[in-house]
Amino acid sequence: MTVEQCSGIRDDFVKCVLRTNCVLRQNRTVADCVKHPEELPEQCLHLMSAFNNCKKGLLDMRKRFRGNITTTSKPASAEPVADISL
Repeated sequence: MTVEQCSGIRDDFVKCVLRTNCVLRQNRTVADCVKHPEELPEQCLHLMSAFNNCKKGLLDMRKRFRGNITTTSKPASAEPVADISL
């Protein structure tokens, strides 16, 4: 497993933080905003948690065999996987 597995979640997290008032109005860095998670919106907190879990999964020996579960950025209204008709 490599770090690239978590890069999608990391990119989404950084984009989320870049859209916050912490960065836009207070002119603080992303790293500084992440140090104060109480100022981040809930969506960014979920992405931060997913990113941290992904990084932990890279070190977990059980997940090395099973594979690290990563999330995708697909919206819930994506097309169905298969249309089964009898």
